[in-house]
Amino acid sequence: MAQQRMLKFVNTAKETPEKREATLRKQDFDEIYRQYATQKAEEQASRCSQCGVPYCQSHCPLHNNIPDWLRLTAEGRLQEAYEISQATNTFPEICGRICPQDRLCEGNCVIEQSGHGTVTIGSVEKYITDTAWAEGWVKPAAPLAERSESVGIIGAGPGGLAAADRLRRAGVQVTVYDRYDRAGGLLTYGIPGFKLEKDVVMKRIDQLEQGGVKFVLNVTVGVDMSFDEIRAKHTAVIIATGVYKTRDIEGANAKGILRAIDYLTVSNRLSFGDSVPEFDSGEMNAAGKRVVVIGGGDTAMDCVRTAIRQGATSVKCLYRRDRANMPGSQREVQNAEEEGVEFVWLAAPKGFHGDPVTGVTVQRMRLGAPDATGRQSPEIIEGGDYIEEADLVIKALGFEPEELPKLWGTDGLEVTRWGTVKADFKTHQTSLPGVYAVGDIVRGASLVVWAIRDGREAADAMINGFMNLAVAAE
Repeated sequence: MAQQRMLKFVNTAKETPEKREATLRKQDFDEIYRQYATQKAEEQASRCSQCGVPYCQSHCPLHNNIPDWLRLTAEGRLQEAYEISQATNTFPEICGRICPQDRLCEGNCVIEQSGHGTVTIGSVEKYITDTAWAEGWVKPAAPLAERSESVGIIGAGPGGLAAADRLRRAGVQVTVYDRYDRAGGLLTYGIPGFKLEKDVVMKRIDQLEQGGVKFVLNVTVGVDMSFDEIRAKHTAVIIATGVYKTRDIEGANAKGILRAIDYLTVSNRLSFGDSVPEFDSGEMNAAGKRVVVIGGGDTAMDCVRTAIRQGATSVKCLYRRDRANMPGSQREVQNAEEEGVEFVWLAAPKGFHGDPVTGVTVQRMRLGAPDATGRQSPEIIEGGDYIEEADLVIKALGFEPEELPKLWGTDGLEVTRWGTVKADFKTHQTSLPGVYAVGDIVRGASLVVWAIRDGREAADAMINGFMNLAVAAE
């Protein structure tokens, strides 16, 4: 019976959730995709071919049991589908919204490769978990027994929160420290509401608190509290700070030239109803301005689409390679184009005019021979410079790690030549005893789903270590 409900891809076409019209959605910061109706979710899930070797699962960093919960969804067994989904993923409703499925699970779907159009895995995942929240199936941690061990987690982003959830469910005492006034890190202040509405994140934070996770906010380690103080308070520590140091451009110092993280944080604060003087003054408000965003990743896409919603006169995105070689999601590029963003491919900034800024000198580029990574290297076309007029320039060139050993005054914390923290590939232990590190501070700027995986793995390694110590002490 179960198999008869599947393999419908031959006569059932791929159908994504309805997208709100661009003219309407660019007037607000609400999510742009509507929810599947139950019948449509079951229909789309039934397109799964139930592969013997599911490439969707193997290309998911969390190795989610995707074929299993697609089958259960097709059969209308949603609570079971949710249980299978959350068994491997701490935040499936978040991954269903912001994962680049086109590069991960959906991009490796077997029926996509055979020309039938991928199963809409992300949309079904979102539907399953949103239904679970509505039905009350999502429960806070309720450990069978409390443990005496205590873990301090520095950073309340996806990696830190995933570890906190895993540890609390095992009964470990958990305290999360974060520099911001709200937990969530990138999920709260870095990703706009049109991709991830903030109530989705806040529900998870509330659930973690209900489960016994303690949050200490507005604390900057190395300023308000030392790293050694935190280590002294806990059995073990996890570093999950993410990477927030912006890659810069020489000469980009004029008024009106902003860091992407600052611009997005201000916009997201507005969505919480906060008073934001930088926005009210116009300093970080794109309304009525010609906006140029420099970069081609997902952060750049977030910036251009935010500027459109703030009422920019024009929004242009400069990227030094072509469309096929950009690191950001192609789906996000399409959404941005629909909303009125103009992409200027094979273009890089050479300099800036005015203070406040009035324009960007743009160098025309071409793609040359492949570099060490296999990507074609951009080369300057001599004599191809021109000036792009701009009232607001946003630098979205990626992020680098802060110098934690120096900032925290910590001896013995080994880092790589890139400045990321050195940690064991499986256990996530660093060079300091009892100190672990997860997410972007180890990997460099990466995906939320990888941070979740790291957080879960580190928590499991710590729990095993606590248990082994308890056995040895008996």
